[in-house]
Amino acid sequence: MATFASGGVSHDKQKVVVVTPAVKAIAGSFGGMFEAICLQPIDVIKTRLQLDRLGQYRGIAHCGDTIIKQEGVKSLWKGLTPFATHLTLKYALRMGTNAVYQSALRDKDGKLTQDKRMLAGFGAGVTEALVVVTPFEVVKIKLQQQHGASVENMKYKGPVHCATTIVRERGPMGLWAGATPTVMRNGTNQMCLFAMKNNVDAWLFSKHEGDGTVLAPWQSMVSGFLAAFAGPIATGPFDVAKTRMMAQEKGMGTQYSGFFNCILTVAREEGPLALYRGLLPRLMRIPPGQAITWAVADQIIGLYEGAVRQGTEAPSKGA
Repeated sequence: MATFASGGVSHDKQKVVVVTPAVKAIAGSFGGMFEAICLQPIDVIKTRLQLDRLGQYRGIAHCGDTIIKQEGVKSLWKGLTPFATHLTLKYALRMGTNAVYQSALRDKDGKLTQDKRMLAGFGAGVTEALVVVTPFEVVKIKLQQQHGASVENMKYKGPVHCATTIVRERGPMGLWAGATPTVMRNGTNQMCLFAMKNNVDAWLFSKHEGDGTVLAPWQSMVSGFLAAFAGPIATGPFDVAKTRMMAQEKGMGTQYSGFFNCILTVAREEGPLALYRGLLPRLMRIPPGQAITWAVADQIIGLYEGAVRQGTEAPSKGA
């Protein structure tokens, strides 16, 4: 039967349960849905700060307060529909494909080395970036950068209208603007995340993958929170470039010809530190977001592991 982890609990090394990609995908989708609802306001503030070339906002609190005063509280949830859909699909794809890549990289004994775990995470990040993240984030950022409370006065009336407008004005590939920095950001993020989550689980709670132990929700939140710090710090410039390239309108404002041109232009015109704009709200959103996601996902995965182990042990006990 599944047990809750504690610092002194040993794990059964004799039998490791390999969780199927489908179970991990389901666990990820539920975790992503809860994360989106809780943390959308921080994402809106992050986007506004990254797009603020004129210094309109003096920081996170001032940005949030300005949005509420000028546009209403509900404006902090602008873009929630594409964001929630995007996170649900992204986490399902992320955890599902990570499980597929891990299975392909395991040795004949089912073991996975740290470098192969990182490679599987990088592959999952690249996959989610190309299939889900880029088009959904293009729509989300277009909606979030609009100022005002009246939908009638906005260019984009909603997620579907935004997507169809982009396709009409820029062609289908307009939904994949900023794909290169998104691939680099997500690949690096997930490479760090999956490796660190596995290590933090083992270091703090003696939880090892496939051992049937279910972390208590607070333990999953702690390990998910800590594991999520490395990625945002490593990928700050990628995220700024992604946001700028996705936000630019055809024929309006500064036009970036590509990822490297965007990085160089921002650094030259606004200073190197501009490449880390929005880092603090990212750190306020991503680690807490991963804490929420893993608190949900670990319960589903851990219960599955425990059920499988209990089912395989029952026949041997009966014998």
